[in-house]
Amino acid sequence: MVLKAFGAQIGDRSDVRGSVKVWYPPHLILRDRSILADGVDCYNMAPIYIGSDTIVSQRAYLCAGTHDFEDPHFQLIARPIEIGDNVWVAAEAFVGPGVKIQEGVVLGARAVACSNLDPWLIYAGNPAKALRPRSTTGRRGKEG
Repeated sequence: MVLKAFGAQIGDRSDVRGSVKVWYPPHLILRDRSILADGVDCYNMAPIYIGSDTIVSQRAYLCAGTHDFEDPHFQLIARPIEIGDNVWVAAEAFVGPGVKIQEGVVLGARAVACSNLDPWLIYAGNPAKALRPRSTTGRRGKEG
């Protein structure tokens, strides 16, 4: 309720745990039946979009900004993050600025995504690498 009061868009039956940190609520879009678990950090100086039926697990870090380290003024660069439907961002994973995570992806625990992730694949590691396809038979939220 507090996030909505400050401009976040939170979908039906979504859950944002009390220990979640959201830097700028108007830049958070969380669609239906999605979860931001305990300790998630949304450093969203640019918009962060999270699709339906998606889980962002404990202490994951969604970072929509970086700095131009070649610039003597170390200017901020803010780039939106898009996380699709039916995604699982596992515990303590990092998603960097401008990353688009396609539908159905699993990003493993403590994995680091600094580039776009293709749909229905399982990723792990630093940097995140595709391990294998994910079955599409376990899709959630399609029944209504």
